[in-house]
Amino acid sequence: MSADNHTHHIATAKQLWTVGIALVILTLLTVVVSNLPIPSPLDIIVALSIALVKAFLVAAFFMGLYWDVKFNSMLLIGAVVFFILMVSVTLLDTLYRDDVVPSF
Repeated sequence: MSADNHTHHIATAKQLWTVGIALVILTLLTVVVSNLPIPSPLDIIVALSIALVKAFLVAAFFMGLYWDVKFNSMLLIGAVVFFILMVSVTLLDTLYRDDVVPSF
């Protein structure tokens, strides 16, 4: 790869303000949803879904991955998949553990 093929993109103020306002709205949505009586497994799924959308907005626009070389986006996705895999393998171990304190 030569450095001549890649140009830098400068985000406009309108784009940054739009993403910033979207992040504020999603944060307010998270607060509103946290006060709703949602059943136990669904509340975590809703909160994580909103958090993933916010993380995508930050990574894509504030970190510039939307305009960057797609290889960098693949590296980010690979790191997230590897992290989920490692956490999943660790959580599988918790199914076979004895309770540390039986009253809990």
